Amino acid sequence: MTAPSHPMPANAAMTAPITVMALYKFADLPDAAALQPALAQFCCARAIKGTLILAPEGINGTVAGTAAAIDALVAHLLADARLAGAEIKYSSATTMPFLRLKVRLKSEIVTLRAPEANPAKAVGTYVAPADWNALIAHDDVVVLDTRNDYEVGLGSFVGALDPATKSFSEFKDFVARHLDPARDRKVAMFCTGGIRCEKASSYLLSQGFDQVFHLKGGILGYLEQVPPADSRWQGECFVFDERVSVTHGLVQGEATLCRACRHPLTAADRADPAHRDNISCPYCAGDADKHSSAAERQHQIDLAQQRGTRHLGDTAQAIARANKARKLSRTAADRARAGKTA
Repeated sequence: MTAPSHPMPANAAMTAPITVMALYKFADLPDAAALQPALAQFCCARAIKGTLILAPEGINGTVAGTAAAIDALVAHLLADARLAGAEIKYSSATTMPFLRLKVRLKSEIVTLRAPEANPAKAVGTYVAPADWNALIAHDDVVVLDTRNDYEVGLGSFVGALDPATKSFSEFKDFVARHLDPARDRKVAMFCTGGIRCEKASSYLLSQGFDQVFHLKGGILGYLEQVPPADSRWQGECFVFDERVSVTHGLVQGEATLCRACRHPLTAADRADPAHRDNISCPYCAGDADKHSSAAERQHQIDLAQQRGTRHLGDTAQAIARANKARKLSRTAADRARAGKTA
């Protein structure tokens, strides 16, 4: 089963000046490496920023640019018949939410490391946002959040099961420990935009689960279409760009990001004594190296602001080089100690 096509609006313009587009499609792309240079050049020529991932199993990513640039990119991608029916979601931002463009080659567009999960051959039953509330209200349905713990921490559906994973590749272990196809006859899963559920539902089917459902368009589709008064969503939805989170209507949320460990922070997190703006947070309070790097980064930002320039380019690269040198130094010291005790 393949995902139904998401209709592209005639013009992707929003109320804000920047259009953000998230898309994915599982498709047979054995020539992914050959597609990379032209796609990167196309985006660069239109000042599009963000990340696109190409793999033999398809395409995935989130990018941003002017409405005209994003419209042109969608037309360019859908000119390849293999990408017809790609799941596409639009939102907006007042400023560019990405610093640069990355077009990456990977072995999977969403990493599960389970060859038996093949969304191009089999996925669960799609459930439209308008029908989601009725499905998850049933007592015999296991409602499963397939996202990672830091994402779930910002918000989820009422009563949803949290797998407490650090990465999506741990999902297989969670299924083996906590789900049983003989007991859990109906499983309804959801994720940010739908892509993880494509693979997760395919995996469950391969493990003997026969009634597997997933939210069409993911949480983003639900927040876009379901009125707040009817919503069973609580909190905010983490997104992988500088907006950090969105709420109903895909309006930017109030969450921020710790610049040391990249963990999303709620208002309660920011009120914690361990929180130091742009330097540390309750989730990395004991990591001195992260604090040192973040403090240096903030110092460089402050200097750049005093000079009337932006903290990008050479300064960021210098910090990255310093971080790498520090890691190499620690590694060398660890090896030296290991040699002395051998």
